[in-house]
Amino acid sequence: MSVKKITSLRGTGISIRGNDIDTDRIIPARYLKEITFSKMGEYPFFDERFQEDGTEKDHPFNKKERKDASILVVNDNFGCGSSREHAPQALFRWGIKAVLAESLAEIFAGNCTMIGMAAVTLSPGDIKEIQTAVESDSQVEIKLNLENMTVECGEKSYKAMMPESGRQALIEGTWDSTSLLRSRLDLAKKTASSLPYMNHFES
Repeated sequence: MSVKKITSLRGTGISIRGNDIDTDRIIPARYLKEITFSKMGEYPFFDERFQEDGTEKDHPFNKKERKDASILVVNDNFGCGSSREHAPQALFRWGIKAVLAESLAEIFAGNCTMIGMAAVTLSPGDIKEIQTAVESDSQVEIKLNLENMTVECGEKSYKAMMPESGRQALIEGTWDSTSLLRSRLDLAKKTASSLPYMNHFES
């Protein structure tokens, strides 16, 4: 079983402004009871997108011109709070393939990598410039190159950063640990058979 190598991504953007946007805002806690991630794409920013009667609020994720956006552009400390995997799952299943941020909560960024969603940081000035471009033109294309760590937005180019371990996992196709383990199942079984605590355990 092979895992997709992710060396570059491109798409249109969607901007969410504000610092310290936590995982409870990204996906309200009541949706964590579901036992699969299959419906998570319905819930990102749910309480900020809908009134109690279900009518839509004015939110970027509700804009028709943003429904195909795949690059999320955010500010400082995005994904802080509870370390719920559901937050990146909700964004990914909505259609987000990469997050560009001033800074990211460490666990949130790690969870993004584990599902093949690139999460990179840029300087605050560069992020605000990209947000302005995205908000001004819903069709402006953003290109993220993970090999040389650059972001192109329209005619401009910016330097991006991310932990090297995450970058290597994405570009080498080793980001999906479950698929990687399954692809080497014989070796995993052989190792397990040699571990004392996996064999002949006596209570």
